[in-house]
Amino acid sequence: MTKREMVARIAAETGFAQTDVFEVVQRALDLMTESLCRGDRIEFRNFGVFEIQTRKARVGRNPNRPEQTVRIPERKTVKFKPGRIMRRRITGS
Repeated sequence: MTKREMVARIAAETGFAQTDVFEVVQRALDLMTESLCRGDRIEFRNFGVFEIQTRKARVGRNPNRPEQTVRIPERKTVKFKPGRIMRRRITGS
């Protein structure tokens, strides 16, 4: 599902204008991004948790030339852990 599809579906189900729905969805995403950039954790009960995870620096290898190594620097990435209800709905248990 794309952001555009989400906006269209919410607008159809609620009767709000697509432009208004788009502004709200975009602002929510902007706030989430700002929060994660500050290192905050974002938790939506029964949906899941977004948090920043730091990946350690490591050595990578070129599969075509294994003798050649490349240093991969430390970096930050976003980790998502699904909540209990989402996990149950996805797995069907």
